[in-house]
Amino acid sequence: MKLEYVGLRVRDLERSVRFYSGLFGLREVKRGDFRDQGAGVWVGLRDPTSGVLLELNWYPPGSRYGTRYLPGEGLDHVGFSVPKPQLPRVYRRIVARGARPTGIDPKKTGGWQAYVLDPDGNWVELYGVPVVRRRKARRARPTPRRRSGRR
Repeated sequence: MKLEYVGLRVRDLERSVRFYSGLFGLREVKRGDFRDQGAGVWVGLRDPTSGVLLELNWYPPGSRYGTRYLPGEGLDHVGFSVPKPQLPRVYRRIVARGARPTGIDPKKTGGWQAYVLDPDGNWVELYGVPVVRRRKARRARPTPRRRSGRR
């Protein structure tokens, strides 16, 4: 078993598509409209690095799924990893572009974590992951051939 995607209810579908694609680099890969079946419209956004899918779901008024809810109800947060040295810069950039700060920022967490709110008030975590530096592989020297004792 493996996690394929996370579905998130949103109030304004296109605003949320812009938020997650513009600020986090997710790319729209699927879209479906099930309003004729009493449901709503969904958009699949894929992370080009991890391959994980975020499904944004919008339900129109009158849909059996379009019930009132509190943002984030039942959802704790959506998490994005960022190379730790870049986290403060990435955090400043997404806040400048419209994400709402929560008060938990890189300055308060020693540079390894921050949270912002998406347009619907859902929490989005940015967490720093260590940068693993790879050493260049040394070229192996050819081993000298041993001569057998026979001549």
